[in-house]
Amino acid sequence: MTRTVLIMDKQNTQMNASHPETNLPVGYPPQYPPTAFQGPPGYNGYPGPQVGYPPPPAGHSGPGPAGFPVPNQPMYNQPVYNQPGGAAGIPWMPAPPPPLNCPPGLEYLSQIDQILIHQQIELLEVLTGFETNNKYEIKNSFGQRVYFAAEDTDCCTRNCCGPSRPFTLRIIDNMGREVITLERPLRCNSCCCPCCLQEIEIQAPPGVPVGYVTQTWHPFLTKFTIKNQKGEDVLKISGPCIVCSCFAGVDFEITSLDEQIVVGRISKHWSGLLREAFTDADNFGIQFPRDLDVKMKAVMIGACFLIDYMFFERTR
Repeated sequence: MTRTVLIMDKQNTQMNASHPETNLPVGYPPQYPPTAFQGPPGYNGYPGPQVGYPPPPAGHSGPGPAGFPVPNQPMYNQPVYNQPGGAAGIPWMPAPPPPLNCPPGLEYLSQIDQILIHQQIELLEVLTGFETNNKYEIKNSFGQRVYFAAEDTDCCTRNCCGPSRPFTLRIIDNMGREVITLERPLRCNSCCCPCCLQEIEIQAPPGVPVGYVTQTWHPFLTKFTIKNQKGEDVLKISGPCIVCSCFAGVDFEITSLDEQIVVGRISKHWSGLLREAFTDADNFGIQFPRDLDVKMKAVMIGACFLIDYMFFERTR
């Protein structure tokens, strides 16, 4: 009996001993492992992200207080890519739900009634006069980039044919898809030759024509006809007698076939004295009804580019 009591007292004494690593009083068990069990040398806590794990899903806010956005995070359903020639920091327009029978990529045009087209300044062209491929940013009225357009022609064609040159203009969206292709054949650029007038074909998607813009001969005025994919006349475009943008903009009205109802407008904006004098980089605006067929909106974009090359693309 005496030996049993001595063994029990010894065990109680060991249980009530203090824990030097935790500085707890006698009788309290340790709340966390002692330093001998904190990990191997060089251990700094939880490891960082491991290779092979997928990134956070789109729209994930990341670290930070709830309700506060994290900078430099893309919006949901708005992929951001570094397109060639695109200005940094300009957001892309998020893609709306595509309407019925809408060509892929033209859904961006379904909910807007205004387009802004800004031609980029090419430094090589300004300094040397060497004609380079034109590049354009196409934006909505909120300044969001809708498309990016780039000319695809060879050096000889650009510098020998000048503004009358044939070209292929490729328009891509924020996913990098070519959604619209403009094809301009070589034509005479003189009103004295009514048998070979200017025209441009609009394809959406590439290879599928959705409309045409053809120049209509007139001895004094600037006139065009907008046609659908079957070659049927749909709308008219009328410009001034003398196309000049000195210190003011120039308007080309889009009207019905009888030219009695104005349904839209293509405007060449005054870009400032220095830009107008030393470059051929122009700014345009296109206005059309919001409920207009997206194919006709794409054709109006093609008409704007044809007008730019015919009247405002100078040979330096």
